[in-house]
Amino acid sequence: MKYLLLINTVAPDSTEEQPADGPTVEEFMAFDKAICDAGVKLDGNALDTSNATSVHVRVNGERIVTDGPFAETREIVGGYLLIDVPDLDAALDWAARCPGSKYGNVEVRTVWEHHQS
Repeated sequence: MKYLLLINTVAPDSTEEQPADGPTVEEFMAFDKAICDAGVKLDGNALDTSNATSVHVRVNGERIVTDGPFAETREIVGGYLLIDVPDLDAALDWAARCPGSKYGNVEVRTVWEHHQS
């Protein structure tokens, strides 16, 4: 099954205290190597946390475009990994090993695969 691991970190402009000791680039590189060596990584990238655009379409069809990665939270999605593992337990194990889980959280989502017949 495919799972998306969304790596959430404290927003740089948050009033919440930033972790003093990480995560480091080296920790993420080691984790990336482990997940690649295990053959479960399908895709993954860090995301530009300083630049985003949101689109909302109102009921009347009016399109509202807002600049910035703004959400009603102190955390932002800093990156993602798409993995293919046997089950949720395996996905949770990989999420727990991700350095982002020590300094923020990693949200695990099942990827819904629509199969046309």
